[in-house]
Amino acid sequence: MMMDPVQTFLQEAEDLLCEIESLVVDLENRPEDRETINGIFRAFHTLKGSGAMFGFKEAADFTHHVESALDQVRSGSLAICPRLLALIMAARDQIRTLLFELPSAAIQAGTRRLLEELAQIELDASTSVGSSQLAMPPVETVWLIRFRPPPGVTAIGLDPVVLLDELRALGPTEINADVTGVPLLDALNAEHCFLQWQVQVTTAAPAQSIRDIFLFVEDESELEIREQVDTGEDIPEIAAAPQVPVGLAKDSHGEDEPRAAASVRPASNATLRVSSEKLDRLVSLVGELVMNQSRLAQVAARLGDNELSLPVEEIDRLVAELRDGVLGIRMMPIGSTFSRFKRLVRDLSQELGKEVELVTDGAETELDKSVLDQIGEPLVHLIRNSLDHGIELPAQRRQKGKPSRGTIRLTAKHEGAEVVITIEDDGRGIDPVAIRDKAIERRLLATDASLSERDLFNLIFLPGFSTAASVTNVSGRGVGLDVVKRQLEGIRGSIGLESRVDRGTTFRLTLPLTLAIIDGLLVELGRDRFILPMAAVTENAELHEIERTRQNGRNLISVRGELISYIRLRELFAVAGESPPIEKVVIVRYQGQRIGLVVDRVIGSHQTVIQALGRFYRHISVCSGTTIMGDGTVALILSVDGIIARASREHGGLDRTLSSRSRADGTSVPFNSTRLYT
Repeated sequence: MMMDPVQTFLQEAEDLLCEIESLVVDLENRPEDRETINGIFRAFHTLKGSGAMFGFKEAADFTHHVESALDQVRSGSLAICPRLLALIMAARDQIRTLLFELPSAAIQAGTRRLLEELAQIELDASTSVGSSQLAMPPVETVWLIRFRPPPGVTAIGLDPVVLLDELRALGPTEINADVTGVPLLDALNAEHCFLQWQVQVTTAAPAQSIRDIFLFVEDESELEIREQVDTGEDIPEIAAAPQVPVGLAKDSHGEDEPRAAASVRPASNATLRVSSEKLDRLVSLVGELVMNQSRLAQVAARLGDNELSLPVEEIDRLVAELRDGVLGIRMMPIGSTFSRFKRLVRDLSQELGKEVELVTDGAETELDKSVLDQIGEPLVHLIRNSLDHGIELPAQRRQKGKPSRGTIRLTAKHEGAEVVITIEDDGRGIDPVAIRDKAIERRLLATDASLSERDLFNLIFLPGFSTAASVTNVSGRGVGLDVVKRQLEGIRGSIGLESRVDRGTTFRLTLPLTLAIIDGLLVELGRDRFILPMAAVTENAELHEIERTRQNGRNLISVRGELISYIRLRELFAVAGESPPIEKVVIVRYQGQRIGLVVDRVIGSHQTVIQALGRFYRHISVCSGTTIMGDGTVALILSVDGIIARASREHGGLDRTLSSRSRADGTSVPFNSTRLYT
């Protein structure tokens, strides 16, 4: 089904509004950056032209006034100032309201108020003798334009006449229509456009502003824009199109069909917008295909037919490529999420009276869209926390020998099959003494309890825990970090924390690349099978019966000279029956350390299609989902974080083992159990 052109415009408008927001924030830090000013102007100009084309007259009229003010900035008659930047940002918000909300008296009043403020700024600039100028008076240029739209331009809701009117708005314009491509009357298709135009326009606008007018038709059209070197140069001629081929031609079956204009420039790096629902459905179908391929492979292995095994192996390869390709379609750069936080930091720092700069790195790092959609709110919580609790007021920072402007650094990078996002600030840090006092006050901790600094830090993830002295619009209500932890656990992610007093705080988020299909390690306990995410597995080892008592009853195994703590899943899950004489230890990463999970057998790798747990089983923390095996049985997908948290709560001996973890040479290695007290 063809996508509604209006919806296509609204999606493009959303991207342009995000671009404006980001550029305005950049312009506040670099008010003399001409390219940023031009970028903002082009975005508003495109919104105006496209909005008028698709019937959003009120939004287009309002945008025209903003564009005119920006044109004065480019010409040097209007100076960049905080008042103007705030008004441009408010105008951006108003345009979004005009495009996406139903008309109302309040919206109209808001539009009038902004227009009055804009007019006042322009009036003040025109009457001020000492107004600072950003550029010399504009120099006009004569541009020569050759434009041939595709024959079906009107079928996609675009009117070439509107584009020509946009050119007229740039300055004195001479337009000549070329009708040589119009076919004879008996071959004329009234729904097609066979005209082409030669245009000469005199304007101070750059070539990019002219090209922006043809933004939505440039890929399918013949378009040439060049500067006239000699003012006596004639308007460029367009080669006459052949009379018969441009009309209705006969195909090999004798049917009439329109032919496109010759020499249409092919689109490069063309993109196609597809609804997320269609992608989700495609991923679900690929998931079913993966499961059935697994069943087919098991049947082929059981039959032992060589003639059958070869095509099954080929299908396995094709399914794997299809899986990777479909999942790759859903991968999006995280920069689209990062850019939203520039406005958040800007507005919130002004509200709090602080000077804060947001620095981002790794914007090209890709994540599955389903993961990307769910990390926005946790990141907002953490950035607000850094702004309110972390970054000090300018006077306080100067007293500590710090620069007045604080920095929040937001980075993303790939680590194996996971993505790690860090939010780092150079603020006051977290005082472990204050956390301990608050925990004792709330009876979350005994007065004589001995906790490491890291375990004290992790108390802030408890529901309702806050050290804020007062409640503000930003924080202090004890709502935030516990929500962040739950949301990240809901997408199989985790969060870690490091902090130093007066040096700053760093939150570390570890996220899966995708929520749909993962590579897993299939293991057995008794007659039950489980899946461990392969991304968490580092290696396997054997645990002989005699080694279970070698470390004085402590759950430790020596792997190449390193003593590794382990958890026996058979005991944790209360699995009936005797354990085998030789058990397998699957060594996984947890909070930067290695922990062993003891199982009966390791079967091998397994492509795992993740199915969510039913609502009656969502409280089971040791599992993050389920999968259907090739023989139709169900296997649970284990959560490493959940297993260690449960073992810490239910087995006192494990706490002693983890806290006394040591190397083979006797030196101690501190172990942190993040959820020991949750």
